Amino acid sequence: MARQQQTGFTIIELVMVIVILGILAAIALPKYVDLQIDARRAKLNGAIGAVQSAVAMSHAKFLVDGSPTQTSEGVTVNLANGYPNAATVAGAAGITASATDYTLTTTATTLTVSPAGATTPTSCQWVYTQSTGVGFPPNMPAPTTTGC
Repeated sequence: MARQQQTGFTIIELVMVIVILGILAAIALPKYVDLQIDARRAKLNGAIGAVQSAVAMSHAKFLVDGSPTQTSEGVTVNLANGYPNAATVAGAAGITASATDYTLTTTATTLTVSPAGATTPTSCQWVYTQSTGVGFPPNMPAPTTTGC
């Protein structure tokens, strides 16, 4: 009779695989966290670019027709001194508040945009301040990204 040989892994092989997986996890986890931070910063920069483009297009249209209210792609945009006001600029840019995209906070003259999931939302944001008078464009400073 022929003897059957058992197949499988030895305990040493299994331990080595676990050790290797542990080392890979220790290296990969910090990289993954860094990617999330980079993704939130990129999301914020995308929103900034969309708002800046919407502001430029709305102001150009205002210079052509002088209307204080514009409709573009079904979105009504109210202007303050020829530029979108804080309440309607996000709609003009196609930015909406949602649990997975952005947190939008609007006051009488400002719009604050923060990407969802930011570690410290007040340190990962951008503030649009509408025009304060004729000839004064809206204030659009660089974003704060230390808490993304």
